[in-house]
Amino acid sequence: MEIGPIIAAGIAVLVIITLINTARIVPQKKAFIVERLGKYSRTLSAGFHILTPFMDRVAYKHSLKEVAVDVPPQMCITRDNIAVEVDGVLYLQVVDAIKASYGIENFLFASTQLSQTTMRSEIGKLELDRTFEERDAINHAIIAAVDKASDPWGVKITRYEIKNIHPPQTVRDALEKQMRAERQKRATIAESEGERQAKINVAEGTKQEAIKNSEGEKMKRINEAEGRAQEIELVAAATAEGIRKIAEAIEQPGGSDAVNLRVAEQYIKEFGNLAKEGNTLIIPSNLSEVGGMVAAATSLIKKT
Repeated sequence: MEIGPIIAAGIAVLVIITLINTARIVPQKKAFIVERLGKYSRTLSAGFHILTPFMDRVAYKHSLKEVAVDVPPQMCITRDNIAVEVDGVLYLQVVDAIKASYGIENFLFASTQLSQTTMRSEIGKLELDRTFEERDAINHAIIAAVDKASDPWGVKITRYEIKNIHPPQTVRDALEKQMRAERQKRATIAESEGERQAKINVAEGTKQEAIKNSEGEKMKRINEAEGRAQEIELVAAATAEGIRKIAEAIEQPGGSDAVNLRVAEQYIKEFGNLAKEGNTLIIPSNLSEVGGMVAAATSLIKKT
């Protein structure tokens, strides 16, 4: 058996294995850190690369994509001494592969721990009721703190989101009762506001009705007064005109005798009416006046 071909085959296999181990294909959005004899040599970007056999080795592999890291739940104490369980999601991205390799041992673990400590600190500044309202402020505070600390690690913190805030069961029961009471309070206030508005509307309608009625009554009385005034004015004018004509008639020849005759007739007529209406006989105190009045009337009739 010949040893030469076997040795040649072994050497060929060794060369192939060496080439395979020294050839590196770096995927897109990846970065490989190469060390030569234990010291940093270069960073391999996406593409095909050949390493120096037995001298170069790929020490670290980093993804340059944004990575979501789950922050485990932890107990935090609020400002009013309520223990709540909080968890979240941290989003980060490697921007410097060299710092991410040599700046810290495990930047994912360090970022998660720093997020948890910052979370406990921020929750401790707030009361329980405000922790649900101030989520955005807490997220921004954690991003600012972790991003500042992770700068030497070659890592950029892009976002942080709180997933859940779990207060104790007793606190949840109290909050539920508070919310029910608040809803009942709002319903009662809304109902009372509706009743108040309805009463105001009714009162306003009654007020407007009274005003309209009083204005109508006022106009009615004004119109009636104006009508009576016009009536009195017309009657007075007619009376004055009648008196003026009577005066003119008296000034005419025989006018005075006509007036005396008219007065005598009215006197006798009214005296007779008084006698008819009652069973009492009315006798004038001076009978000669009646006789004189009758004689004067008779004389005027005879003349006419």
